This record gives sequence, C-alpha cells and structure tokens, in this order.
Amino acid sequence: MQPNKSALLALVLAAALPAWPAGALRERQNFDSGWRFHKGDVPGAEQAAFDDTAWRPLNLPHDWSIEGPYAATNASGTGFLPGGIGWYRKSFHGRKVSIAFDGVYRDSDVWINGRHLGHRPYGYSSFEYDLTPYLNSGAKANTLAVRVNHSESADSRWYTGSGIYRHVWLIATQPVHVAHWGTYIHTGADGLVTMETSAVNESGAASAVRVVTSIEDAAGKQVATASSGQTIAAGATGTFVQQAAVRNPVQWFMEAPYLYTAIARVYAGATLSDEYRTPFGIRIIRFDPDHGFFLNGKPEKFKGVCIHHDLGALGAAFSEAALERRLKALKALGVNAIRCSHNPMAPELYDLCDRMGLLVMDEAFDEWTAGKHKWIEGWNAGKPGTDGYHEVFEEWSTRDISDMVRRDRNHPSIVLWSIGNEIDYPGDPFGHAQGRGGLKPGMLDAGLLPPTARRLIAAVKALDTGRPVTQALADILASNATGLADLLDVTGYNYLEQHYAADHKTYPKRIILGSENHHSLAAWSAVASNEYVLGQFLWTGIDYLGESHQYPDRGSASGLLDFCGFPKPLAYLRAALWSDRPMVYAAASEGRPGRVAEHWNWAKDARQTIPVEVYTNCAGAELFLNGRSLGEKAVADRLAPVLRWDVPNEPGVVRVLGKQDGHERARFELTTAGLPDHLQLLPEQTGPLTHIEIRVVDAAGHRVFAADSPITVQVSGAGELVALDTGNIRDVTPVQQDHRSAYEGRILAIVRHSSNAGPVKVRATAPGLKPAEATL
Repeated sequence: MQPNKSALLALVLAAALPAWPAGALRERQNFDSGWRFHKGDVPGAEQAAFDDTAWRPLNLPHDWSIEGPYAATNASGTGFLPGGIGWYRKSFHGRKVSIAFDGVYRDSDVWINGRHLGHRPYGYSSFEYDLTPYLNSGAKANTLAVRVNHSESADSRWYTGSGIYRHVWLIATQPVHVAHWGTYIHTGADGLVTMETSAVNESGAASAVRVVTSIEDAAGKQVATASSGQTIAAGATGTFVQQAAVRNPVQWFMEAPYLYTAIARVYAGATLSDEYRTPFGIRIIRFDPDHGFFLNGKPEKFKGVCIHHDLGALGAAFSEAALERRLKALKALGVNAIRCSHNPMAPELYDLCDRMGLLVMDEAFDEWTAGKHKWIEGWNAGKPGTDGYHEVFEEWSTRDISDMVRRDRNHPSIVLWSIGNEIDYPGDPFGHAQGRGGLKPGMLDAGLLPPTARRLIAAVKALDTGRPVTQALADILASNATGLADLLDVTGYNYLEQHYAADHKTYPKRIILGSENHHSLAAWSAVASNEYVLGQFLWTGIDYLGESHQYPDRGSASGLLDFCGFPKPLAYLRAALWSDRPMVYAAASEGRPGRVAEHWNWAKDARQTIPVEVYTNCAGAELFLNGRSLGEKAVADRLAPVLRWDVPNEPGVVRVLGKQDGHERARFELTTAGLPDHLQLLPEQTGPLTHIEIRVVDAAGHRVFAADSPITVQVSGAGELVALDTGNIRDVTPVQQDHRSAYEGRILAIVRHSSNAGPVKVRATAPGLKPAEATL
C-alpha cells in the first residue's frame, strides 16, 4: 500500500513549567497538557523558533486516527480509520531532565532545542531520552519537538491508533540517581526479598554512593531495610544487590493482592541524592507439566481473556479510568487473567492488575522477520499488505523485548513472558512440510523460526529468570517438527485443544496452555477436565477496533463485552462457568441458531413459544412467567451450565431464580417494555472520567431494547463530552459528535471532568422522548 503522504501530523507545546528547586530530589511531572496539534507535515517544526500559534491546542494522550473519518478506502485491518505523521512541541525549564514516553505510534523522532535525540519505530515500546546536555541556561525556555510517522497506515492486523497515545513524563533528578527502570525485585516464599538497584553517576567526578533500601507494607510501615555502598566513576553505573527478610510476609494472591513498596534512597557521599519507589508483591509461582499452575502453592486455572489496547470510543488514547472500568467488568464475570494481545500495554494496565489481583501474560510481538497479511479491502478479501514491524525487527527486537522486561518485571501480576503470537501461522507467511497445510510455493520455511526464538528467549532470561517464557503457537505440528515448541518453558496452543492429550503423552515434560481459544463450552471443558492444562485465554474479552470484515464494520464483535463495556449474553455464560458469586441470567432466542437477546418483547414474532436460555452457577433454576412457575431444572453438568425452557409468547415478566439447596441465591428478570417514553442516565465515575449509560425507557423505566432513537448529549460546567458510542460495530458515526443513534436501546457517553472544581451538567434529548438531566 502506498504511504499517505498528505496525512502528516504535528503537535506543538508552548506551556512553560516552573523550574524545580535546585536541591530537590527526583521529580516526575505529568507532561500531558498544553500541546498543539497539526495534521500535516511541516518542515522545520523541530526548530525552537518555529511558530505554532495557529495549531490546534489539545492534551495528551491523543489518537488522531479515532477522529476519523471512517472510509472504505482506508484499511480494514485498522478499522477503516486513517493514519498519518506527527510533531509535538512543548517548552519547560529544568536541571538534570529526561523525557519519558509511555508509547508513541509509530516511528517517532524527538528533538530538544533543534537537537535530534533519537528515533523509535515500535509503537508499543516505552522509552526515555536525556535532555540535559542540550538544555538552555538561565531563564530561556527549552522546546521539545516530536515527529510521529504512521503513513504506512495498513501496518497492523488490528487498530493501532496514531500519535502520542499514552502519557508523557518529565523527570528531573540530581546527577547521582537510580537509572531508568533501574530496580529489579524478586521474592521468596519465606519473605526474603532480593533487590537489585542500578545507580548512575552523571556528575563530573567519582562518587562514593550508598543505597539504603527500605521495604514498607501497605500501611506505610517499614518492615525491612538493607544498605550497601560502592564508588561509582564519573559517567558510570553501579549495581547494588541487597537482601532483606520480611517477617510474616503477606503474600500476593488474586483474591487478596497485597503490595509492598521498596524505597531506594541513594546517597552521594553524605547527601541524599535520589529516592525511587518500586511497588511489588511477595508471591511464588510454579508451573507443573502434570498438575498445572500454582500461586503460592495454591492450584489455579487461568480463566483468561485476550484484549487489544484500544478503548472503544477513545481509540488508542489511553485512560486509566476507562481501562479500570473494563477490567472491573471482566473480573466481575470471573476472569482472572489478561493476555496483552499482541504487544506491551500501557504501564498503568500492569499497575491495575497488581491492585486487582489479575494475572498477566505480557506479550512482545505479533510478527518477527517476515510480514503477516494486513487486510485492506476486508478480512480475507482482496490483496493484503505486509507493512509492519518486521521491517525493523532484526535491528530493534532485542532492544524492544528487553525494554518490555525491564519496565515490567517488578509487577507481581505478570507470570508469563510471551515472545510472539502465531508467528508460525500456516501460510502467513511460514509453512512446514509436516505442518498444517504443508510448505507451499511462496511460503517461508518455519525452520527459520527457532534461531530467532532462541535470541528472544535469551534476551528475556538475561533480565528475568523468575518467570517462564511462552509463545502462542498456531501450527503445533510444524512447531513440534522444527523444535520451536520445545524451546519454550510454557507452550501456548491457539485453538488447538484437540492436540492437548496427544502432546501431553508425547511430550510429558511439556507445560501446556490454551493461549487463545474460542468461547465454546468444549474449549473450556478441555481445560477444566485436564489437570495438566494451565487454563485458557478467550478471544476476546472486549470487542475491539480493526480486523474488520467489510465496510462499514469498524471492528470485531468477538468479545464478552461490547465496545462500550456492556456485557453481552455470552459474558453471563462465562460467569456461570468462572464466577464464584451466585448468579443467574436469562435471554430469549431470536430464532436463529446461537442468537439470544436480553428482552421479552416478542409480540410481532409469530412463534407460539419462545425458547429461553438460562445460565447459572447455582445447582439449578426455576423459571416463572407472570408469576406462574414453568418448572425447576437442575444443572446436570457444571461444564455446561445452560438450562432451557420453551416459554409461551405472552407479554409480561419472565423471572428466573437461581437456587442452591432449595433456596434462592440469585434472580434475573426479562420484562416486556412499553413504548419509548423518556431517557434515563446511569452515570459511573472512575477518576477523571464519568461513563454514562443513556437508556431509552418506557414509562415504567424498562429499557426498550429495539429503540434506535437519535440521542443528543450536551455537557456544561466543569467538564466536556469526550465521545459517544454504542455496541453497534456497523455504526461509523464519528465518536466526537454530540449525537448518536441508540443501539439495543442505549448509548454510552464519556465525560471528562476538568481540573477546575465544580459541577458538570449533562443533558440528553431525543425526538419525541422526555429528556434526562444529571449533575455530576
């Protein structure tokens, strides 16, 4: 695909930050606010004197692709949304200063005061540059500029977004300080904590450096300490290895994710020069080829989901609040593990999983030395492109995967490193004579893959030996034949449940994991019925942008949650399998195989009876229609917790009770809704964002499932409307508009609160319906 030369982006920042006090320790300031944006390449924008006053002001994180427009001429793989290039500028004052980017998609170049600092092609890597040698003296401000090149917009199989889409940080330190990602903490079952701290001496002379590390519990009480010293030459780095024992340690469990904090205080001579805090958890993980996974000696199954990084209507622009809302919704279903598909995620994802008790498979790459198919005209339609990371893989992959491990290795939630996803996928572009589909003309020999795997595994293990290395394999026959599968500590099987038993027998030392799986009951039964299988990761946890089948599809509807984070009926079936909390759910058949809907409005349906499916983790359920019991049924198989009734097609209330030992433990109702009457606002605030479900309801307040009313949202006061969305994958209305048609009787509004204190007023209107208002 030819690059879109006109789709160029430039952002400029001109907000001056106050200078830090000369004697202050480490300062980490959020650098997101006050940027300016221009879509279109601008020669000379890296120069400090460049005039950016005509550009659009905005705050980061920012994703210009989600702003659209959607177009059938854009690539289907990336959701029919555009790509581009970009610049960023900002002015500030500082001393020993570095700039840290959590993620820029993609091919970024950074300048300070017109001096080029570096280039980073991978859009999912976090990175840092030292600005100090090029800073202006005195009161003269410094100007930072960043150019982002996503002109190869068909460079991914899923939606990537474009721009500085994660947070940016300005970090000021004294000359003697902890290095970037400079701590490594690993723990033992007895509370013994090993701490490795790398300290940098960027002063002009050798320095006697001492590192004193204190461990604090969750309440901030010091529970252990260690100290050691050495002389570090000018311009050199010293590593301090220390151990301390935490008495009666509280271990990190999924149901009780307890966190400690290690505080490394660095002294240059007698002067405190730096203080660096690292949260961590005390936990022991064990993987057994016969008995599965153990956390602190307790057997656990991975009840996992794969997720991409986009946040629906926010696109790739990261929001911790939006992600936290999604993770909470998944955990409420019984999900206990997240696979980062197929790239390192924003740092805050791992922080959230640490606090929420979610296990993580941290994944590096979707392709290695050769490009996969990137569909442009539609999924498996037309001629695909092959642009992507493989173009720089040989040069950058060791650094990128090393940076992932350095950045993330202190997170107790991370229990697996994945070096790649479906690199061995048959025909895309590798094949093998003994693999599925063989080795055909035009394919590359899968025998080329093991040497690359060895290099990546070595890079991971050079930095962390406390976690196993895995890879999500798509062609186990080929990877068994090439030896690729045998290189892995844990072997990932994508949609290959039929091979579990045979490979367990043939390779008795192999540790088997369902690294990507369909939602079928059979796929879970293959895990739950076999102690040796670690678990599974469903494709996917949440609907995602990109990998679109055909225009106007904007993404994939394979998730338990839709774009808005609303649970689908499939989500409740998973809760019946995975959740420990008593639940019951009912949905009515739409008359097509596998299609059910959460409503009881079938007056226009000619069927005399409507099949109703009930999902429950209780021993059984009883179903009532308008107060009449239609019988009680027991769940005969816990791996198939689905009960069915043929219910007379009459309006009213279908009530289902989940029962245990004859007593009600949960209930759910489907109620016939009347005509649309008014709108209803259901706000849910998380941090600086409020997600508002806006429903079309009847006079009694029941959601009208079939309503597709166009809804307009107005926000005033100390906040702004960020986006509107629905779960409809075929709705390509720009998310920034203030109106959207309801889908299944609702839309989602996302409101951002400003930094100024004060109420936010939200008003929703729709033709022919009573409006709704709320003050946040």
